[in-house]
Amino acid sequence: MTNATASPRLSRATIAGYAAGSVGTGGFGTLPGLVLLVYLTDALAVPAAVAGLIVTGAKVWDVVIDPFIGYGSDRDLARTGSRRRFMTIGALTLPVFFALTFAVPAAAGPTAAAIWVLVAFLLAATAFSLFQVPYIALPAELDPTYDGRTRLLAWRVAALAFAILLFGAGGPALRGGGDSTSGYLVMGVVSGLVIGAGMLVATRVAPRTPGARDAGSPVGTTTPLAPAASTSASRAWTVAVREAFDALRRSRPFRTLLAAFFLQAVATGLMLAGAAYVARYVLHDEAAVSYLFAALIAPALLCMPLWTRLARRDGKERGFVVATVLFAVAALGMVPLLWAPGAWVYGPTALAGIAYAGMQALPLAMLPDVIAHDARTHGEGRGGAFSGVWTAGETTGMALGAAVLSLVLGITGYVSSRAGETVAQPTAAVDGIALAFSVVPAVLVLTSLVPLVRYGLRKGDIDDTAPELPRDHASTDRAHD
Repeated sequence: MTNATASPRLSRATIAGYAAGSVGTGGFGTLPGLVLLVYLTDALAVPAAVAGLIVTGAKVWDVVIDPFIGYGSDRDLARTGSRRRFMTIGALTLPVFFALTFAVPAAAGPTAAAIWVLVAFLLAATAFSLFQVPYIALPAELDPTYDGRTRLLAWRVAALAFAILLFGAGGPALRGGGDSTSGYLVMGVVSGLVIGAGMLVATRVAPRTPGARDAGSPVGTTTPLAPAASTSASRAWTVAVREAFDALRRSRPFRTLLAAFFLQAVATGLMLAGAAYVARYVLHDEAAVSYLFAALIAPALLCMPLWTRLARRDGKERGFVVATVLFAVAALGMVPLLWAPGAWVYGPTALAGIAYAGMQALPLAMLPDVIAHDARTHGEGRGGAFSGVWTAGETTGMALGAAVLSLVLGITGYVSSRAGETVAQPTAAVDGIALAFSVVPAVLVLTSLVPLVRYGLRKGDIDDTAPELPRDHASTDRAHD
């Protein structure tokens, strides 16, 4: 076991390189969530319900592939001593598929357009997962300490907040006014290149060692090859799924943290997808999308150090609860959009931004603690398996947020249109957009507190200050069967 006081601090180059990956992950997580649904409904005339199924289906695909990629990443680590190969493949292929997603020919009908977007976005999501799954597993391998990972992840989330602002405000600017298909294509090409560049930088910090490492061991130490490394290719899928379910079964901290983060991903995905509709139909100002993102992210960037200090003083899990409650209060503060839309909405949006910084930084800093705790209590490191399930949960939650919005739009009678057309939306649809941007996210994040209070891990469980680490089963023998 490694005592926290004996661990060297990560270099600034490593911290900056790892943070650069969030330019890519933030861009891919933000831009499709912001524009893909409205691209389908307002530029390609795809009905709202069908558009929601496309966005959700492409993201739910992650549930199928992410555990397999996590298993493959662990196996690659055992063989080569690094997770770098998967990350590089994802970084190089994503820009191509991302651009293709927004390259639907102008003459394509709604059905052909829907199929085009579905296939291209499935490929883009696969490329993203090849990078994201091993990327999330890296902190447990880069730094073995509780506070060290907090520092590493704080800078990563700061870069993530910057990326959200960059793509949330810059994406619509690249697209230009209206919903022209050529504008979306320019946005897709330029944004895809920036996303890929950020990912490529992050691949350089993936550690290289001669053999596999335990997820809780410091950089430079090795362990024997993981048992999964000798598994035949024909059984790879079965092994991947089994390891994913084993991670959920044996780690209560992981289950509770994932459940909370999943519900919050649904809430943030819903608000992200709804921003363009709020700007267009509630505030009647296309530029309001950029203003909403500026109001959300600027406070997040400024307040990030405060969440780091709170985590060090009171614990990450307590800070996460505070951030969650604060976000719910901010979302409820937007309810008056129903009867009095106006610039005042940027106030509660800024409050949500302060909370959002904590809701991103703290659970991402808690995840490598969970991975390290599992490695120490069960004697085997499976960082890829954990990060695969985590990525699947996060992306599925974000997709379900868009699905909830599309369901609201369909129920309230939202009218889809083609690029260049102007339609009047029924009052019920406009009210539905306002409610989906306020009340529903508030309920979701408050519900996430139910699993979060059962998380259980503390700093002493990670940094060798506890006399005995907590275990999730009365007997751990079953974990090694």
